[in-house]
Amino acid sequence: MVPRALTLAALVAALQLTGCAAFRSYDSELQETNQQLAAGNLDAALTLLESNNKGERKDLLYYFEKGELLRSKGDFQGSQQAWRAADGVVFQWEESVKLDTARYLSQFGSYLVNDKVRRYEGYDYEKVMLTTQMALNLLAVNDFDGARTEIKRTHEREALIAELRDKQYLKREEEAEQQGVATEYKDLKGYPVASLDAPDVVGLKNSYQSAFSHYLSGYVYEALGEKGLAAPGYRTAAELRPNTPLLEQALLDLDKSTATTGESDVLIVVQSGLAPARDSVRIPLPLSIDGNLVITPLSFPVIKEDTSTAHFSELYLNDKALSLTALNSTSAMSRRALRDDMPGIILRTSVRAVSRGVAQKKMNEVNPLAALIMGIASAVVEGADTRTWRTLPNETQVARVHLANGEHTLNLPPSLGGNRLTVKIDRPFQVVSLRVVGNRVFAGGPAIATPPAATPQPQAVASLK
Repeated sequence: MVPRALTLAALVAALQLTGCAAFRSYDSELQETNQQLAAGNLDAALTLLESNNKGERKDLLYYFEKGELLRSKGDFQGSQQAWRAADGVVFQWEESVKLDTARYLSQFGSYLVNDKVRRYEGYDYEKVMLTTQMALNLLAVNDFDGARTEIKRTHEREALIAELRDKQYLKREEEAEQQGVATEYKDLKGYPVASLDAPDVVGLKNSYQSAFSHYLSGYVYEALGEKGLAAPGYRTAAELRPNTPLLEQALLDLDKSTATTGESDVLIVVQSGLAPARDSVRIPLPLSIDGNLVITPLSFPVIKEDTSTAHFSELYLNDKALSLTALNSTSAMSRRALRDDMPGIILRTSVRAVSRGVAQKKMNEVNPLAALIMGIASAVVEGADTRTWRTLPNETQVARVHLANGEHTLNLPPSLGGNRLTVKIDRPFQVVSLRVVGNRVFAGGPAIATPPAATPQPQAVASLK
């Protein structure tokens, strides 16, 4: 009777696993969505997103992706609404951390639950970039006061994350020592270690602070006449991205009035490409299971770069080349986040594999069939977590210029089709934001005028007010 009960319990567990998030291929879903985005078919991209998220309770990623797609479409109000919902989820996370940090860390560090079936809480850089993107939405419609609010919340969020991660890393080191797990990601044979040890990754202070976010805060505070707050923003940006003339010049010019009457201080923001995906690879790892050394294949996440959009470092303003300064790389931040998380991932995965192996061995002594079912279910669920915000722009570059009030033209490089936009400048401080995916450029807001009729390949420009 007992063996039959164990078999039934194992079957029920296996069936429950097949119906959970462990079997969702998020990367496949978003590949199709992003293909439609790159083709300029934003309604089709949104339809795909909805079809893949039919449940009443939407998760954080749904709101992340929907907000970025609506922003590309020029629907800033809809985008903000989606991102407000996402921000509400992040706020709940913040409150749980503030209320009882020790309990949160204990739940997050659980060895029994696979990472990919946990509730998705977003990576630190995604949480910070969320409020940064929300600020850009508001700046696109010249709402500097609203953008200031989002920037203030970005700084508060960064401070909370910094405090939490310090405690988390200390706790993880203690637990690794207790569990006897000394494996590092550099010990994983066949793992792409070089991608995590690249100069652009190890050169980052952390995975969540963005030079662009802090430079944008300096610009907004300066536009609002709050130079005392603008200086720390520019200074932090320069610390995060050393030897960048644009950032150093911003500090030097802060106490100068460089714009003349009839001119505008314009910040051109160009966000291109798509955030990298996460994939799962199996690496054989020697583990001690019930006193025996067993080579066990375990799954670990790897970063898979997006190749949808060619890199460019300039555009054309009134038919003259204008250099762009890179201030943010989502790829580097994503790889840094994984680099920092790998010790914890290895610890949780190893301990879970050992516990599962011991349990399966004991069950095998009582009921081999139940042990087999448990082994199959465990093998299927044990893949790495591949969820991540995929529509987030990969690279953010900026240029800052003084322009006379009136209309001006912006062109992308010929390699991206040379798509032309007309922008209307009519304010002392103004932000012009472009989104580039593949050879498409998306732009919106009152600063974007209708593309000239003589523009070649007008179908390649998605410009919506």
